[in-house]
Amino acid sequence: MITCFIRYEIDPFKVDAFNEYARNWGQAIPRCGADLIGYYAPHEGSATTAYGVYNIGSLAEYEAYRARLKNDSAGRANYEFAKREEFIRREDRIFLRLASAPHAELIKP
Repeated sequence: MITCFIRYEIDPFKVDAFNEYARNWGQAIPRCGADLIGYYAPHEGSATTAYGVYNIGSLAEYEAYRARLKNDSAGRANYEFAKREEFIRREDRIFLRLASAPHAELIKP
């Protein structure tokens, strides 16, 4: 299992558009085969940094997932929405694997 972290640089005056984009992926990404952890928009601090995070089995599964996403009507519409509204200034992806497992159970007082 690998985790894809997408770092976005967004227009600080178009955070609402990014929020809509994130909600749209909340439907399309799981339907196309990735385990969506979530999209994160600015709250405090930087007004231009946002993230998308999801798990996928392997890089081969990622390639198949991306093909499904591009052929998905909601996925295509969301790509077009981002292109038309121009709220994403930059997008970087990195694939990481979990190195800290197994995690200890949380001790409750």
